[in-house]
Amino acid sequence: MADKIKLLVAFLLVVAGIMGFYYLGDSAAVVRLISVLTGVALATVVAYTSEPGRRFFAFGKDSVAEAKRVVWPTRKETLQTTGVVILFAITMALFLWAVDASLMIMINKLMGRGG
Repeated sequence: MADKIKLLVAFLLVVAGIMGFYYLGDSAAVVRLISVLTGVALATVVAYTSEPGRRFFAFGKDSVAEAKRVVWPTRKETLQTTGVVILFAITMALFLWAVDASLMIMINKLMGRGG
């Protein structure tokens, strides 16, 4: 139950930061931004003290570690793959244009409208 209360407080802190942004409408943009960032920062601290918050941050840390283990394609592989995708898209566009034009001609002939 305590974790739910902590998450509710975290949510309310974010809402308070957003409300501060609109309440300080006449202030400088930096002050309004600091209001939102303060609400988010305090909410992050409160959420981290809860068990679901710790699990979420551990998940984020594991995700970053997993992303570092990914073997990313080289520049050459990326350019080749992009070229194949663009070529395929152009080919399909031309094919669909030809099918559409053919069907339009056939329908016009069937309906007796021009040649």
